[in-house]
Amino acid sequence: MKPYLKRAWAEVSLSRLRKNAEIIKGLNSQSTEVMAVVKADAYGHGDAHIVRTLAQDCSISFFAVSNLDEAVAVRNFAPNAEILILGYTPPEYAHEISMHNIIQGVVSTEYAEALAQNSPASIRCHIKIDTGMGRIGLKHDTPAECADEIAEIMKIGKLSVEGIYTHFSVADSDAPDNITYTDRQQDFILDTYDELISRGIKLRHCHFMNSAATCYRNSPRSTLSRAGIILYGLHPDISLDIPEGLSPVMELKAVISHVKTVKAGDCISYGRTFSADHEMRIATVTIGYADGYSRLLSGKGKILVHGKRCRIVGRVCMDQLMIDVSDVEDTVSGDIVTLIGCDGNECITADELASLYGTIGYEVVCGISKRVPRIYID
Repeated sequence: MKPYLKRAWAEVSLSRLRKNAEIIKGLNSQSTEVMAVVKADAYGHGDAHIVRTLAQDCSISFFAVSNLDEAVAVRNFAPNAEILILGYTPPEYAHEISMHNIIQGVVSTEYAEALAQNSPASIRCHIKIDTGMGRIGLKHDTPAECADEIAEIMKIGKLSVEGIYTHFSVADSDAPDNITYTDRQQDFILDTYDELISRGIKLRHCHFMNSAATCYRNSPRSTLSRAGIILYGLHPDISLDIPEGLSPVMELKAVISHVKTVKAGDCISYGRTFSADHEMRIATVTIGYADGYSRLLSGKGKILVHGKRCRIVGRVCMDQLMIDVSDVEDTVSGDIVTLIGCDGNECITADELASLYGTIGYEVVCGISKRVPRIYID
């Protein structure tokens, strides 16, 4: 048995990851540490290798995840890491949060009380403030009112409150009204933090920078920079540039299984959506929507073959797709093709694919399925 089935696979460059981490560190002030966001299996890149590389090679000690299962996995990969659960953990699992020394995001007084009631030991937490995302967190009209609730939560036994945080909704936009909106979000959490200080309450952390804010509105007052998508070399928003030197960590490859000549009038794939209007050479590629290469790319996407862009013809199938290789005469069965990444002078990014069917690069990399092996390149 070969190390992996050379059908469809993702190559993950750990050297690019290290370089990205160092560039992101350089964006921040000395008062701000990088918190690597590794939820969703490190955005589809594979959390084991990503976390170990960041912890051991890049000296990153803070990690953020979505749920308890992800947090426990990170704890196994990085025993000494500080791990924050950004999402919900059912209160009945409070003992596991404490046992694994995880930091839980707390979104309300009721949730804080439920965690405390279900835990035999102290639980570390950061309190989430909803400053305008409209998702989760304490919601108040004034920073003073917000500080009041935080002070009450801190009185709950078995809770060790170490910080407050919020999430920006439009920090990836340079539209004037969105800049003003993000300013208000930032002002609210900082005013809340300062109000707590005025009452003699000094917390270790106040953080609000996501990937977009880290790139476009970096603030030394955020103790943590929650680097997510930029860590993997993709754009928070495709319309804005990311710092020079950041590069995609993942490339997606597959092989050609069959090459044939079709005549004018021949149909390709389900639904007969494509019919050749002249003689063409068509190659079948061993990847499909079950691998995470979206069916929405049917007739839109292009794939690199020998350094040339070849268009998809017909519908993307569950396990295969077809491309026009009429202009790449030396194409044969067994050739490696690139769906995301570079070949010669041509590059196709996850962000480019996302723009073709109206989504974001996040969804593209997170959507590459588990049956696609991740191959790690140092």
